Amino acid sequence: MRAGHEGTGPGAITPDGCAVELYSRLSIGDEPDIIAAAVPAGAHILELGSGVGRMTHPLLERGFTVTAVDESAEMLERVRGARTICGPIEDLGLDEKFDVVMLASFLVHAGDAEVRRALLRTCVRHLAEDGQVLIQREGADYHTNLPRERIGPSGYTVRLVSSEPVGDGVNSVHVEYEFPDAVWTQTFRARPLTPEQFEEALAEAGLKVDRYLTEDGIWVRAVSSGSPVERR
Repeated sequence: MRAGHEGTGPGAITPDGCAVELYSRLSIGDEPDIIAAAVPAGAHILELGSGVGRMTHPLLERGFTVTAVDESAEMLERVRGARTICGPIEDLGLDEKFDVVMLASFLVHAGDAEVRRALLRTCVRHLAEDGQVLIQREGADYHTNLPRERIGPSGYTVRLVSSEPVGDGVNSVHVEYEFPDAVWTQTFRARPLTPEQFEEALAEAGLKVDRYLTEDGIWVRAVSSGSPVERR
């Protein structure tokens, strides 16, 4: 298990605290429609951190070709219809470029800034010349007004219990998922980023915001800015 990450509940738990069975049960919202509206029809998408394919499968249904990458073999066993690659996203080095690289699941908010930098470098490394990177950010109030909960479409409860500072701008976040027959928890570390900090992180990797795709700023389309910015 990664430092600061933990998961409990039935079934396999990945190194970042995600429960495979839980993610197989969670519903998907309007994300596939947001993505489909933002990228070329039939695009080949490199999906970084695909998990069990919650996003993969709807994208395949919409006519996209998807290469799904995840470090968990147990997660990828649930993916159907896509090429799958098992291994750390940070180390991915495919000899090909993609129309679209997708970094969802708030991975850009990795608690370890070096991990975030490596994730963004992977995006750039696999981006076609005229390609685009779709990134999912945390909402502005993700770490505030806690605890709070919401009810999922099939009746399960997602409860964001706490987000506590652990130093260096990083929070330890604790989430509970309650179903009629099972309960899962996940604890992980996340680094809140203001829009300015987010755009600085992109610039460092050689990316720039092309457009915020949703009014809440959670989904972003980024493109190459030409060259990375050196860190000072």
